[in-house]
Amino acid sequence: MQLVAHHASNMAVNLTDLSLPQLEGLKGQLDQEVEFLTSSISQLKIAQNKFVEAKDSLNVLSPNNKGKELLVPLTSSMYVPGTLNDVEHVLVDVGTGYYVEKNVEDSKAFFKRKIDFLTKQIEKIQPALQEKHAMKQAVIEVMNLKIQQLQQSQQASPMVGSTKA
Repeated sequence: MQLVAHHASNMAVNLTDLSLPQLEGLKGQLDQEVEFLTSSISQLKIAQNKFVEAKDSLNVLSPNNKGKELLVPLTSSMYVPGTLNDVEHVLVDVGTGYYVEKNVEDSKAFFKRKIDFLTKQIEKIQPALQEKHAMKQAVIEVMNLKIQQLQQSQQASPMVGSTKA
């Protein structure tokens, strides 16, 4: 079985040449990388969902809803009554505390660009995550193989030792 792992330095390493402690170290490193990539994808998806939600909420801004009463959030759990006066413009958080007034169509386009950007980032990370998972599985297979070999050699050696006694 020829199992090869590629390190960050693009140097190929035959996994069967590594000792059990080295394999354990490599598995630990791969665990961390998988966890990091999984966390990154989760964070990107959370941000993406916020932009999708913001884009969808712009659909409420129609001439039919002008003058309607609504609840304006002051905090996540406290609201005040308000009236919808302007259904053509919104303030969009463009990051780091800056807000820009945009019309509804420009706002939808802005959120679509953000959603598309995050989708591309997720698509870039996904193959790396799959590769790390595959490498981790290969390391686990080689570790199990080496453990079996070690157990077999330990079972064989007491028999040899008992014939000498």
